[in-house]
Amino acid sequence: MTSEKLTHFGFTQVPLEEKVQHVTDVFDSVASKYDLMNDLMSGGIHRIWKRFTIELAGVKRGQKILDLAGGTGDLAAKFATIVGSQGQVVLADINDKMLEVGRERLLNKGILVDYAQVNAEFLPFADNSFDLITIAFGLRNVTNKDAALESMLRVLKPGGKLLILEFSELKISPLKPIYDTYSFKILPFIGKIIANDSESYKYLAESIRMHPNQDNLLEMMEDAGFERCDYHNLSGGIAAVHRGYKL
Repeated sequence: MTSEKLTHFGFTQVPLEEKVQHVTDVFDSVASKYDLMNDLMSGGIHRIWKRFTIELAGVKRGQKILDLAGGTGDLAAKFATIVGSQGQVVLADINDKMLEVGRERLLNKGILVDYAQVNAEFLPFADNSFDLITIAFGLRNVTNKDAALESMLRVLKPGGKLLILEFSELKISPLKPIYDTYSFKILPFIGKIIANDSESYKYLAESIRMHPNQDNLLEMMEDAGFERCDYHNLSGGIAAVHRGYKL
């Protein structure tokens, strides 16, 4: 008798093949309030983190960009204005409701990009397709992160760049008790009041703690084949931007 393969969904162990559905349920629930909750949870600081990521990307006119787990399109919208009509931006997400929200938001702004519902572990794009791949606050929800990183490397062009913006490990020790209280007590309470969903935001806090820290993620990127990898801590390590190249 073979034992069932398990993975973590927050602090809970679930069958490996069920995690995608659990994550889908979370984002189905929060999609309509996603932007509002991001602003409330971070005091708007997530916008500064994203702006730093965009500046680090160094995108140029005519380039092809894949924004994975792109959600409501914050990064894709900015990239589209930079690459212009000669370039291409693909806003991709595994969750159809998040894509719907993102599509409506960008169309209302008159911004045209391409859309794709994809699993980051099995990207349906040709080898050497993109100059840049970004994934913001999405990698921690991926079941097999190693497979996703290898898939991203495959579809990057030689010389292409991957940027991962993700919650990480707070490096300011005296603030950790305050951060933990906020994460596990206040955050689910805000989720209950605003989105009528405390459990999804409880999962958010847990998923952050289960995600590889800065150095472990850097090692995973190198193991996947990325080179010249580094990272930048943001807000004391609450978030970090990891960067790697396909050479």
